[in-house]
Amino acid sequence: MSRIDEELHDELESLRTKGLFRQLRRVDSPQSPRLEIAGHAFLNFSSNDYLGLANHSVLKQAAIKAIEKFGTGAGASRLVCGSLAPHHELEEVLAEFKGVEAALCFSTGYAAAIGAITALTGKGDILILDKLVHASIVDAAHLSGATLRIFAHNNLESLEKKLQWAVAHTKESANRKARVLIVTESLFSMDGDLAPLRNLVDLKDKYGAWLMVDEAHATGLYGEMRRGLAEELGVTNRIEIQMGTLGKALGSAGGYIAGSRQLIDLLINRARSFIFSTAPVPAAAAAATAAIAVVRSVEGEKLRQRLWTVVEQIKREVVGAGYVLPSVRSAIIPLILGNEEKASAGAELLRERGLYVPAIRFPTVPRGKARLRLTASATHSAADIVELGAALAELKRRN
Repeated sequence: MSRIDEELHDELESLRTKGLFRQLRRVDSPQSPRLEIAGHAFLNFSSNDYLGLANHSVLKQAAIKAIEKFGTGAGASRLVCGSLAPHHELEEVLAEFKGVEAALCFSTGYAAAIGAITALTGKGDILILDKLVHASIVDAAHLSGATLRIFAHNNLESLEKKLQWAVAHTKESANRKARVLIVTESLFSMDGDLAPLRNLVDLKDKYGAWLMVDEAHATGLYGEMRRGLAEELGVTNRIEIQMGTLGKALGSAGGYIAGSRQLIDLLINRARSFIFSTAPVPAAAAAATAAIAVVRSVEGEKLRQRLWTVVEQIKREVVGAGYVLPSVRSAIIPLILGNEEKASAGAELLRERGLYVPAIRFPTVPRGKARLRLTASATHSAADIVELGAALAELKRRN
């Protein structure tokens, strides 16, 4: 081996020894309750396709029509010549759906976080993040050059202390007053718990901060119009920046920022991950537009209600197998197993039983908090859930 390969080999061996080695598994089927991997069928409890829209006929037809009219690629960044009609249509629908003035789509949720945070904050500003926010938000905070502070997860006292510190340390710069931006998720992706958004907006108003909320895992599932947790808690118009993705309950791909017209215009001019990226493929934008229509329809409400029924059924099976769960209503159900080796062994046992539930390990979650992350879909059947319960009971007995 070359010198570089020898060093990389040693690093990979270290990951294997610590139970942190990851590998890709080729899936030869659409996202659904059943996956085909390496010629074997697995019952899938790992997808974020909460409403089962990723393989929905309406979305597929919308994507096909977009390909037939606009081709497979956008050709350039949107500020050059790649701002196709499907992108504009999606943003108009998104803004109306979210109850805001405007929206801007990015190629991924990661790009949306990087673009927005680095465009809005910089040296002299202060970013205050919940300890468990997504890695994309953490990376964006480091790239921004702003001063970074972390508050304990969903801990209002900890947040207020950070805000008090920020107020005491902000000074007038040559061009503008230093900004203080709080960033949280509404539904946390690994723990499945909810942010206290009403309290957060009260605190940010009290101290003159801005609030950015990632609704990636809540969009489509909460609120009368299925807009997200901000709608359910009645605080949409008090949140300056809404972020989300199109690849979870909306069954497509991409990320977005939603808010005021001024916010979106600024991002068009300053968000580097938007300016310097080829535009998302038109098929994905068209599929996401169709997904929003489904979510807002009678069918969308039926799918949501079916999802919550599935969630309750899964929880009964999980508790019946001997696990303890939080009382929050969420489609994300974490089974904390502790160390990485135990979680990996648990995932392997489930695969042997024909269930696909990957182990979530450091650095995705803190050390000692490795877990099996179960996710529910409206398309899971009662028989699927019983099969899951039997496998989890066996796992509990072995542990």
